[in-house]
Amino acid sequence: MKRIRIINYVVFLGSAFVLAGLFPACSGTDTPKPRGYFRIDLPEKQYRIFDSIYPFKAEIPVYASVMKDLNSPGEPNWININFPLFRAKVHISYKAVHSNVFEYIEDTRALALKHIPKADAIHQSAVNYPEKQVYGGIFDIEGSNAASTYQFYLTDSTRHFIRGALYFSTTPNNDSLAPVLAFIREDINRFIQSFEWK
Repeated sequence: MKRIRIINYVVFLGSAFVLAGLFPACSGTDTPKPRGYFRIDLPEKQYRIFDSIYPFKAEIPVYASVMKDLNSPGEPNWININFPLFRAKVHISYKAVHSNVFEYIEDTRALALKHIPKADAIHQSAVNYPEKQVYGGIFDIEGSNAASTYQFYLTDSTRHFIRGALYFSTTPNNDSLAPVLAFIREDINRFIQSFEWK
């Protein structure tokens, strides 16, 4: 008798759990939860002067490293600023100017505008530091699938020209990368503001 009561009790509880799962207590409709992303811990902003064998110097973050661009062995002044915490790189290419600065500027603009099919908007702003002979432009590319979201060029208009482009080693999804993009944008802007020709 006692055994039958226990079995009936277990069957009753099991049925109650099954019915509770089929008919939830909430009377509202079930909605899927939005996709979540991992929380990214951002390091404290600290900078150091990058001044090496290259014809320019600027401030870079302490959590970034500079390496020669091994994919361009014929270009001795091409470098990558690596952000290993974020799997990101800023590719910096340098060219000497020989009355062809406008050609380099147009090439840079064309490379930035190639992102139009994947971009929602491209915001352009000017760089103008006449006291240091540093002039240029910034291309801030908005869009969830743009491969490079931040590009720039700097020149003294007579001898030097550099182009920079930010890339991530991940599939583009700028919604999930938004905090990191904003963080690295500040670092690139600091690089540009502190930039000097040598």
